[in-house]
Amino acid sequence: MVDWSYLGAALAIGFFGSSHCIGMCGGISGALGLAVPGQRTAWPRLLGYSTGRVASYTLMGLLVGTLGAYLATDIATGLAPLRVLAGLMLIAMALYLADWWRGLVWLERGGSLLWKLVQPLSRQLLPVNSTPQAVALGALWGWLPCGLVYSALAFALAQGNSYQAALAMLAFGLGTVPAVMATGVAAARLRTLVQKSGVRLAMALLVLLFGLWTLWGALGHGHGAHASGHEAGHETGHGSHQHMHHGTHSESPEPEAHSHEAQPGEHHHGHSSSTHDAPDIGSSGGESENTGSATGD
Repeated sequence: MVDWSYLGAALAIGFFGSSHCIGMCGGISGALGLAVPGQRTAWPRLLGYSTGRVASYTLMGLLVGTLGAYLATDIATGLAPLRVLAGLMLIAMALYLADWWRGLVWLERGGSLLWKLVQPLSRQLLPVNSTPQAVALGALWGWLPCGLVYSALAFALAQGNSYQAALAMLAFGLGTVPAVMATGVAAARLRTLVQKSGVRLAMALLVLLFGLWTLWGALGHGHGAHASGHEAGHETGHGSHQHMHHGTHSESPEPEAHSHEAQPGEHHHGHSSSTHDAPDIGSSGGESENTGSATGD
């Protein structure tokens, strides 16, 4: 079942965090927006580039979602830590957008190892003279080391479902399209806008809210699952106790019945004697004494 709240959150993360994409992907998108001899408009190439890039994000979501589904074998112990990781990554991204802490730079440097393998392929597609070339370039450019993409991947990982994670990354990619498309059309003007401190701060605060919301949901989900598991275990234990007590109670008369069949006369005599000697003893004690008397006789 599709969780629309998480898809909406992924879309918003891509949209509000896309100011980071202008610095990372704005160069290639701006180059695609330039006129090419014999081609009147750049829109097909811009759309092709975004299509390839979003397709790569969706593939990444499918891969990390498969990993998340493997890790989250138990919802109580699997998804909650993954969602905590996603919340922390989004908070780190917010701090990065606000220029308060640039710890994600180290993560991007780690991802550059993969980019070194992909970058030579992207160079072979330049200059882009056709829409299919733009699609292929966008598909390769989606693997560019990017802290925002890594934060979104952590968010997708926390879904614990490959299908839902792929949809989350698709929604994230669609959220970044307006900024990247606009960069291709009016790169200089949009770059000036997003570099204003107030705009970056507003976007950072919105991403921060999504990170806190993810953490809150993770902690609340973990507590609820623990509480329900504790209650289920308590009820199971209580039910087992009742079952054992009932089983013991129902099975206890069998030795007495056996004694009746083995020595009916002697047991009758012992029972009469114990009844006269101890008239005030409860039924449980009487049964125990009767059994002992029969055994002694």
